[in-house]
Amino acid sequence: MVRNLGIGTGRRKCSVARVFLREGTGKFVVNDIEAAQYFKVAELLSVVQKPLVVTASENKYDIVITVVGGGVNGQAGACAHGLARALNQVDPANHASLRANGLLTRDPRMVERKKYGQRGARRRFQFSKR
Repeated sequence: MVRNLGIGTGRRKCSVARVFLREGTGKFVVNDIEAAQYFKVAELLSVVQKPLVVTASENKYDIVITVVGGGVNGQAGACAHGLARALNQVDPANHASLRANGLLTRDPRMVERKKYGQRGARRRFQFSKR
């Protein structure tokens, strides 16, 4: 029986990540794939691992994440948010450092909707005077 120490839900854009912290040695799995293979861009991997670096707990826990929706960028943000929440749940002493780095706040930026009579959210059709 696997026992979860902390569970966190992270959201960013249209992505939702469920993060499970377990006792272990630093194994990091996202959707049954090694995190380094799932987030091929090094920048995205560093975004996901930032909560671990901030709390100095890189090799303390095994991390299992299931993430759905959105693109790779949004998924990375959702994973980081969920991981920060889970770490906060395991040890409330982490709260100050996570909050100071802005990891506990959900990023509210979303794609603006397309309006009728326009080509995009703000882009308009070409205007012809004559």
